[in-house]
Amino acid sequence: MTITNVLSVDVEEYFHGMEFESAVPPHQRGALPSRVEENIDRVLALLHEHNVQATFFTVGQIAEQHPSMLRRIAAEGHEIACHSYRHELVFRQSVDEFRADVRRAKAVLEDIAGTVVIGYRAPNYSIQSNQQWAYDILLEEGFRYDSSVYPIVHDRYGQAEAPRFPYEIRKNGSLVLIEFPIGTVRFCGINFPIGGGGYFRLLPEILTRYGIRRVNAKERHPVMFYFHPWELDPGQPRPVMPWHHRFRHYVGLAREEMKLSQLLRCLRFGVAREVLALA
Repeated sequence: MTITNVLSVDVEEYFHGMEFESAVPPHQRGALPSRVEENIDRVLALLHEHNVQATFFTVGQIAEQHPSMLRRIAAEGHEIACHSYRHELVFRQSVDEFRADVRRAKAVLEDIAGTVVIGYRAPNYSIQSNQQWAYDILLEEGFRYDSSVYPIVHDRYGQAEAPRFPYEIRKNGSLVLIEFPIGTVRFCGINFPIGGGGYFRLLPEILTRYGIRRVNAKERHPVMFYFHPWELDPGQPRPVMPWHHRFRHYVGLAREEMKLSQLLRCLRFGVAREVLALA
């Protein structure tokens, strides 16, 4: 039986990337031009071309600013999930601030899209070892799965020792919160990233495709893959920033759409709630 992987899209602006923290002060980012709608147009056209449904982890503020865009995503059969309200890193928030943020985001998304939101992904995978309380809040606020764990070694995020495939992360009576980690393939005892993002832009597409096929065939598990709409936008603004931040954010943008198209032609993808049988 062919394994269905999960295709996910983190719906945010280009200036939500961590690299912009060193380039544009927070109070000035609101003056940057929005490009999310035209980028979502590209994403939806690509998914329509390949007849693929995806899970769209959406920032609540973005949904409020572009409600017709969110309704269009939902109307085309894609899953709406939560990517916080303000795109604030979880480890910068108190328990009360985090609860207020996810509660507001969930309410906004459900109101605009007209659908129940059960999935969450923390900005920049920012639920770390000291923020395990966040999972209890997600469960209490009505979420049924999370996708905030990346089982790799990384300088900003990553939980290399975490399980690589979906697992129960919290349970409260009959309520269960499932973690669906970002995709990795294991070689020589090391987890290598095949879940998208900057690694996908930097490396040849065939490496990601091979890794996903290996996990599907050898381990019989689905892979969680993600990308951002701004990664299909090589024409986005380029403020001055340190060279390594510039490399991280802009590398491979011109070829991203072509590489995604190739990946979608060769592998089977669907939405998280269906792969987890939560529909």
